[in-house]
Amino acid sequence: MTTPLVSPSNSLPWVEKYRPNTLSDLVAHTDIISILTRLTDANKLPHLLLYGPPGTGKTSTIVAMAKKMYGAKAYKGYVLELNASDDRGIDVVRNQIKDFASTTQLFSSNHLTKLIILDECDAMTSDAQFALRRIIEKYSEHVRFCLICNYVGKIIPALQSRCTRFRFAPLEKEQIRSRLVEVATAEKCDITPDGIEAILSLSSGDMRRVMNLLQSTHMSYSHISSTNVYLTSGAPLPENINVICKSVFNDNFNQACETLSKYVKEYGYALTDILTELTEYISASSFPDEILGVLLMDFATIEACLSKGGDDRLQGRAVVGAVFKAKGKMTPA
Repeated sequence: MTTPLVSPSNSLPWVEKYRPNTLSDLVAHTDIISILTRLTDANKLPHLLLYGPPGTGKTSTIVAMAKKMYGAKAYKGYVLELNASDDRGIDVVRNQIKDFASTTQLFSSNHLTKLIILDECDAMTSDAQFALRRIIEKYSEHVRFCLICNYVGKIIPALQSRCTRFRFAPLEKEQIRSRLVEVATAEKCDITPDGIEAILSLSSGDMRRVMNLLQSTHMSYSHISSTNVYLTSGAPLPENINVICKSVFNDNFNQACETLSKYVKEYGYALTDILTELTEYISASSFPDEILGVLLMDFATIEACLSKGGDDRLQGRAVVGAVFKAKGKMTPA
């Protein structure tokens, strides 16, 4: 199959091309948007801490809100955006952030506070976070801070207590579907209903992943079907997962291990992806709750070992062993 040509004018990643510019463009978290809108309209915006999984609209929400509050022309003068995963040291806090926070808009007639957006601030060092705590206190009169992170537990309590926290949950499939269809139509993608379902299933509520997967599949294949989506993402095909599950539950131990090893070696599947699919399959099975709980704990231990560099062959056999141990507990004495 031929790969569609992309002209230079259309080379912008779709995740940026279709990033929401206004609050009305956002597809989820209406409660949070409503609260933030009331606060900005009353000019009573507090320091904010937005946290949740990647691709759930944290950055898009605060940027769209800031553009509404300041206007597109004045936005750059009032807002400082930093990605803390790059600028995460104490020098950035002491210099760049402090310099911006300490200056006032001399010719501003609307008395708006300035806004500092710190994206991925869970990557900031502890020293930088402690230094930021003092700056937030010192310049609160005319500056507001918005901290954005994936893991709120990595933010020191002293910073958390100074901010109003909002959690951005993963997006629901129906919230994503309308935007996915809208972008696919705009880009003239030949996408099937099962292709849409495959993207929604693989995205796990991450809109950024939806856009990237849609664009990648469109550039790789002229037709976006379920199979092509899975091949592009590298995720195990559903039919192959069914073969693995049947083997693990019905074959003997060695045959099940060989089947699992075959798909890891020959198809290049990551054992963690297979483990995730096995977890979904087993959760819908007829295991008693007490046995299911032990089995899932075993799977969690195996996943932790894989994340630390555990051997795929050994951990694959551990997966099969965990299932056989659970089946043994169900066998009448």
